[in-house]
Amino acid sequence: MDEVQVVVAHSERATLRVGDVFLKVDADQARIDAEVEAMSLAPVPTPQVLWRKPPVLAIAAVPGTTLGRLGGPSTGSPAAWAAAGAAIRKLHDAPLPPGVGRAGRGVGELAAEFDAECALLVADGLLPADLVTRNRQVAEAALRPWTPAFTHGDLQIAHVFVEDDQVTGIIDWSEAGRGDALYDLATFTLGHEEHLDDVLAGYGGDVDLEVIHAWWSRRSLLAVRWLIEHGFDPFLPGCEVDVLRSRM
Repeated sequence: MDEVQVVVAHSERATLRVGDVFLKVDADQARIDAEVEAMSLAPVPTPQVLWRKPPVLAIAAVPGTTLGRLGGPSTGSPAAWAAAGAAIRKLHDAPLPPGVGRAGRGVGELAAEFDAECALLVADGLLPADLVTRNRQVAEAALRPWTPAFTHGDLQIAHVFVEDDQVTGIIDWSEAGRGDALYDLATFTLGHEEHLDDVLAGYGGDVDLEVIHAWWSRRSLLAVRWLIEHGFDPFLPGCEVDVLRSRM
């Protein structure tokens, strides 16, 4: 019998792997609904849905490997990173999905959440005030008008699989919907700035690098306390706190 591997587990959801099957357990059925719908609409390789019995969604593993992980070494050729960029562009150019995703939240909501989180980071002594202040300044560039695109909403490097310099699957679509395309690009390259040019070569078109940098700062500041509270360490080398320090 195949072993049960815990891929990720926290108070919101858990993902288990049994052989070539992933079991996603999520009490929020709206999130699972959004994931299944997004995978059916996305014009890029996605996992096959095997069965669904709330609160569990079973999907097949996709072939290939990721290009690395946040805080770890990056792998893959420049062509593989460019292929990821091309797949992201294909997604962003697709017809818009019906719902708003995590990357599509309004400026007012983002600003209010961000102000409160930055204040807590300093008040609780999690980050020094100068680090928070500097990254708040950088992050302001993300709050600007943008044209809605079909976004993944949580396009971490660990969610994109490649093989032979081709994208074989993009997983974890629960945050997908209409949103800011540069949020996806920033999420994918977070902590791997050295590959941003390769990704953009595949993505094509003019991309505002100041906004990419802004999303790196904003996403990292918003993640620190959540990660600590859920048993993760944003202070590990190459992770969120190092991303914030790189803006100083």
